[in-house]
Amino acid sequence: EHGAFNPATMGSVPNVGLMAQKAEEYGSHDKTFKSPGDGVIRVVDSSGKKLLEQQVEEGDIWRMCQVKDLPIQDWVKLAVNRARATGAAAVFWLDESRAHDAQLIKKVKRYLQDHDTEDLEIRIMSPVEATRFSLQRIVGGVDTISVTGNVLRDYLTDLFPILEVGTSAKMLSIVPLMDGGGLFETGAGGSAPKHVQQFEEEGHLRWDSLGEFLALAASLEHLGNISRNKRALVLSKSLDQATGKFLDNDKSPSRKVNELDNRGSHFYLALYWAQALAGQSEDKKLKEHFTGLAQQLEENEAKIVDELSGAQGAPVDLGGYYHADPDKVTKAMRPSATLNAILEAAAG
Repeated sequence: EHGAFNPATMGSVPNVGLMAQKAEEYGSHDKTFKSPGDGVIRVVDSSGKKLLEQQVEEGDIWRMCQVKDLPIQDWVKLAVNRARATGAAAVFWLDESRAHDAQLIKKVKRYLQDHDTEDLEIRIMSPVEATRFSLQRIVGGVDTISVTGNVLRDYLTDLFPILEVGTSAKMLSIVPLMDGGGLFETGAGGSAPKHVQQFEEEGHLRWDSLGEFLALAASLEHLGNISRNKRALVLSKSLDQATGKFLDNDKSPSRKVNELDNRGSHFYLALYWAQALAGQSEDKKLKEHFTGLAQQLEENEAKIVDELSGAQGAPVDLGGYYHADPDKVTKAMRPSATLNAILEAAAG
């Protein structure tokens, strides 16, 4: 109806998710039960008043979702702050016809009054309306913040990165925590099982760690800012530079065996990061420490890449899938004796 998106010009849909204190948690938690028999599971308040009930059969997995008031206040604050910082419209994806969302809408409207929202575009829309609104803006190259509950957070932070860059594994997700900390993570796009399968069969790990590199730089920046740690800020800035060089030189892992894989891409990130630290002048101690390391990595580049490539093309025994053997994993992930020796000497 509207044609394809153009990744070069389309807008983004960053997310502010309701997560704190297990808000709307849908994984395993203390409100998850296995029904002991056929009957009814009922939720009552402290006075015994029935809040909700559900028919169940023996063996059913029953899970209750809950949201506390403080996380909602924090969620609204984060949404307003993000809208203010970016100038983008913020949309709460809430459906007034759903009982749970109807209660959230009341609280959102109440807590928005505690903030300066002048000149900000903040809306409350049902998921259907919010989807259409956001997609219309995306086509025009305009960003739109999605402010959602936990389940939609999980879904949308995969969906929109996939539309933009083909995978959530190349995207950075930042979750500010209520006491001032931060959670910096990347998606996997559901790809991990295939990656492990190929690694075990062919000794080639095609997982792209770009999102992790971005998350590490952002976490160092956060640490530097909240603790006034200048060294952390230098590490963050130089890692950003290294990641840029990594992308410019196309050192991401290939999907094919006997080409650069995750281990090789990590070597190149280490090389470029060491070079960036050796080339900066803000922190003399870091400069001194990493100048020698950068030189050794540069001089041994061909040998290290050759050793890493030589480890591919044969099955790998990790000693298990969910509980792999740490020694076997270490051996498989660090097959370059030259690189190992250089890093050991640098750490010593």
